[in-house]
Amino acid sequence: MNSSLTPELVIHIDGGSRGNPGPSGFGVHAVDREGQIVAEHFGFIGVATNNVAEYRALVHAFRLASARGARHIEIRSDSELVVKQMNGVYKVKHPDMITLWRQASTLRRGFDAAEINHVRREFNKKADTLANQAMDLRESHLND
Repeated sequence: MNSSLTPELVIHIDGGSRGNPGPSGFGVHAVDREGQIVAEHFGFIGVATNNVAEYRALVHAFRLASARGARHIEIRSDSELVVKQMNGVYKVKHPDMITLWRQASTLRRGFDAAEINHVRREFNKKADTLANQAMDLRESHLND
């Protein structure tokens, strides 16, 4: 990525489910170009699958970036499935996932550049902690 496309926000996302399906939550950890934290959000979903929670995190990340006026973003996820589906490598077949994929794809088109990259779990700890906080507390914190 050249300097003119340096992302204004780098957003780590994670979703989880205890039971799959089971109590589920997501976490979103966003930093600016200088690495300063701009938002740490988590959301409790209720009973859902892990993949639904991952997509809910992605949708929230797009909404957060849009609300902050960002035009160039990078989203990092440890969900290989979501990353490969969003990047057109895997087809989306499950009806629940098609709806969320469409929602995320529509939101993605609102940015000049929106990369979605896979990271190993150990590089996604902040978002994972937030997702677990949502499941532990069974509540959401979606505002700064």
